[in-house]
Amino acid sequence: MEIRRAKTEDLNGIMSLLYQVAEVHHKGRPDLFKAGCAKYTKEQLESIIMDKNSVVFVAVEDGAVLGHAFCMLEETAKNGVLVPHRSLYIDDICVDEKSRGKHVGKSLCDRVLQYAKEEACYNVTLNVWTLNKNAMAFYKALGFKEQKIVMETVLRID
Repeated sequence: MEIRRAKTEDLNGIMSLLYQVAEVHHKGRPDLFKAGCAKYTKEQLESIIMDKNSVVFVAVEDGAVLGHAFCMLEETAKNGVLVPHRSLYIDDICVDEKSRGKHVGKSLCDRVLQYAKEEACYNVTLNVWTLNKNAMAFYKALGFKEQKIVMETVLRID
């Protein structure tokens, strides 16, 4: 298995993974997530791959995309409260359901952490929906800890 930056020829494989991620979220929160959708279109995905402030890593084996990690470099603005620092934000990560349990996700995260160090980042952050217990356990096993918690109260159910 090779972990490398995504190329335009990886678009179909990445799109397939985006649909898998969306389905997990839809099943867990159909009140918020639509069925049969992906977070990005192919055009948006191609733009992200070309964006110098983003990096998309893919795990590839025999030409097949087994997983991806979308990352964005972020700079904390100078303000009265936060210490200025550089972060790498993991916007999306997915391992193909047929490849789970084979350390694809860990390999992707190891590459993300290596990249963050190369870019002199203070930390690596991500958001995970509490409905995705497997993802939460995975990130905790890798040493991620809660930084902040977003809470909600649902006011209307259709």
